[in-house]
Amino acid sequence: MSETSRTAAQSAGKPPGLRERMRATVRAEVVEVAHRLFTEQGFDRTTVDQIAAEVGLSRASLFRYFGTKEDIVLGRLEESGRQIAEALAARPDDEQPWEALRRAFDVLTRMNEAAPEQALSYLRMLQETPSLRARHYEKQLSWQELLVPEVARRLGVSPDRPEDPRASALAAAALACLDVAAKGWVACDGTVALAVLLDRAMGALAK
Repeated sequence: MSETSRTAAQSAGKPPGLRERMRATVRAEVVEVAHRLFTEQGFDRTTVDQIAAEVGLSRASLFRYFGTKEDIVLGRLEESGRQIAEALAARPDDEQPWEALRRAFDVLTRMNEAAPEQALSYLRMLQETPSLRARHYEKQLSWQELLVPEVARRLGVSPDRPEDPRASALAAAALACLDVAAKGWVACDGTVALAVLLDRAMGALAK
């Protein structure tokens, strides 16, 4: 792990204060209630007012935790992106970037294996709701920005050199493989493990 990654990990290890813990608790409750309603009623038919009422918040208060209804669904993706970036930084330094990216995605495959029905429902909602698909794409672009510096370090290049796009290309291609694998996983209703589909997708580009 690089010195920068170790420093970031140490900072991340500092325990949050009471206000941060309370805020995280409320956010988690909102997400849980919202996802139940989205599953029961559909994303478009569930209103912000319904979510706020079930959690015991006013509409204005809910918007202090989440900027939009889409953010309630996609907020967890920000944390997932950070976890993938941390997993990538923790891979052995002598591991090839493509293999390191594949192994970093194990963070997601393990979470999906732990609760497959919930994960399938979540991904299906992302894929079937136009407004969520667009925002999901934006989130994945932010994942790419998180991954590029570590990929560049492994390649021995600067991530700020536009004339050398290799790090960005590898990160973008890996995320495209992840997206394709997730779509296949939903399409086959989870009968083939996401990790297997991801191996096949990324393996096709490694040949």
